[in-house]
Amino acid sequence: MSVATALNRLKDRHHNQRVVLVANGPSLNLMDLRFLRRETVIGVNKIFLGLKRFCFYPRYYVAVNDRVIAQSVPEIQAMTCVKMISRRNAALLPEDALTYHIETRNPPARFSRDISLGVHEGWTVTYAALQVAHYLGFKEVIIIGMDHRYSYTGAPNEAYRLEGPDPNHFSPEYFRGQTWDNPDLANSEESYRIARAEYERDGRRIVDATINGACTVFPKADHRQIFGLPQ
Repeated sequence: MSVATALNRLKDRHHNQRVVLVANGPSLNLMDLRFLRRETVIGVNKIFLGLKRFCFYPRYYVAVNDRVIAQSVPEIQAMTCVKMISRRNAALLPEDALTYHIETRNPPARFSRDISLGVHEGWTVTYAALQVAHYLGFKEVIIIGMDHRYSYTGAPNEAYRLEGPDPNHFSPEYFRGQTWDNPDLANSEESYRIARAEYERDGRRIVDATINGACTVFPKADHRQIFGLPQ
């Protein structure tokens, strides 16, 4: 079966439903995430580092950054959810019943409505995940953990080795002793604006429920109100 045929089976599987997109910022440590057991969740990158502590498990997983994937092969392989991985890393993570390769080299559009044809990375895995969520048919995406603020040395997109604890993610071990690609907030924000416009064009919406998140592109909300949690 071709990749396109396999992915086509997932199109609109969650028509008109809600999904929680869990980014990997430090603000996750300020939340009791057990409520996610009742939600459909998309996790990204190294979310596996916090799953036991946070007491939830994603239904979908997205990773497109080469460094993140190369650093995480055993952990990604062990995940028992549907996984969308950049085709560039096919040799590291072959396709199987749960693992799909998505093309990221030559995406069909700045925002892909058909991920079987490719996905635009948009300088942030969150943008790739928003395209996946749209393809799956979700009407509402609630984002948490997208702090959108970083402490780093060097220029945007520059590779940098982090020797000490990682201050930019929910775990100090996230990139400790490893190389990461410095964030590019300007291009990430441009991607987010495109994603918002594409969702709203279809009568869908993206809500940023990150605690004290610095991104101003999406409408904000208190996650406790959205999910009916104690104030």
